[in-house]
Amino acid sequence: MFKRKVYDKIKEWKDFYKGSRACLLEGARRIGKTTVAKEFAKSEYRSYILIDFANISNDMLDIFKDLSDLDMFFLRLQAQTHINLYVRESVIIFDEIQLYPKARQAIKYLVKDNRYDYIETGSLIKKRKNIKDIVIPSEEHRINMYPMDYEEFLWATGKDSDILRKIANQNAPVGDSTNNALMRSFHLYMAIGGMPQAVEAYLESNNFEYVDKVKREIIALYTDDLKKIDRSGRVSDIYNSIPTQLALHRKRFFITEATKKEKTKKDNERLYDLIDSKTVLHCHNVTKPDISLSETKEYDNFKLYLSDTGLFVSMLFNDKETGRRDIYQKLLSDKLDADLGYLYENAVAQLITCAGRTLYFHTWKKEKSTHWYEIDFLLTDGKKVIPVEVKSSSVKNHKSIEAFSDKYSSVIGDAYLFSQKDFSTKNNLKLRPLYTLPFILENFN
Repeated sequence: MFKRKVYDKIKEWKDFYKGSRACLLEGARRIGKTTVAKEFAKSEYRSYILIDFANISNDMLDIFKDLSDLDMFFLRLQAQTHINLYVRESVIIFDEIQLYPKARQAIKYLVKDNRYDYIETGSLIKKRKNIKDIVIPSEEHRINMYPMDYEEFLWATGKDSDILRKIANQNAPVGDSTNNALMRSFHLYMAIGGMPQAVEAYLESNNFEYVDKVKREIIALYTDDLKKIDRSGRVSDIYNSIPTQLALHRKRFFITEATKKEKTKKDNERLYDLIDSKTVLHCHNVTKPDISLSETKEYDNFKLYLSDTGLFVSMLFNDKETGRRDIYQKLLSDKLDADLGYLYENAVAQLITCAGRTLYFHTWKKEKSTHWYEIDFLLTDGKKVIPVEVKSSSVKNHKSIEAFSDKYSSVIGDAYLFSQKDFSTKNNLKLRPLYTLPFILENFN
């Protein structure tokens, strides 16, 4: 199993709540939720039972039909699985809990009983058909899980992340050769991504064609899942259009451009189902960055990114076999075309999200012009707003972030421009290499 940061979060849940809350581990499919839950159960408990609602027998389902007598329920569960449960020393894992909502509803009574701990894993937790006939338990501690972040990828590939942490904190140039080597490692992360199966495929084969095949299987799985959510195909159309819309450098995402049809009220529901699947990242425009970002976000003005940059790379060249090979070669040889800079933008969106932060951006119209300024991402550090821009190569042009710094000088903290370039500073703008981002985020409050 790969080392995952979410393990420590589950440990915090266990130690703090001591059985008074179930742990709901939520995230997209194939990111390793079940693997982490099982590993945690093996290491932290005397015994565990895993119930997979995606592959459950009729005999096991029959046990869940009557939970009025919990003594009998637990006896039947142990008899069916041939696993002994020990009071306050065992955990029961409900895997893919969204497929059997009544089991989720039962969490209220199971937690109150307090004999055992409970870990739920799932995606599409909020989808209407998965909750419409149940009372959602308040006795849940939610933990969001994502594909591997860059540090987890480094651990998986045997690299020392503490060196990067020290480099990020020293704020001094590392020199061209070192910077190029570190960027090459970051490019490898962009190419493979953070899906555990893709990382495992790379470590086993050292072959990008095999890695790409694994990623495409995941994309096909996601597309099939989305078609099950909405048989019209519009949800999958929205998902598949994300790389194209980012490539066009649009100021926002357009549902009509994805579906090629006039927008309907149902499309908003489809959008939220897609967001709930955790396969995409939602970034809102904010109108007034000088106050709490969430208070002025525009619900109808947003961008969408893919939750995994490796899947993004594969989707970009879905129908071009030679294009697929070229993109991997260019990523690893530092020859990525300048007009493919939105690849870096998606990677930054993923890393910001993995750090537990919400995505925001800001646009405003230039005076006496039809053009717009845009800040790629907005973060906060205490009471200060942190503007972030992402560049693929050239860092000479940063008019938007300069204009933003002038306009909001009273609330702005540090301003950052992340690119492939080495450390430097221009006035109050900190230019930093992309591989330092996860470690810089650690310093923000």
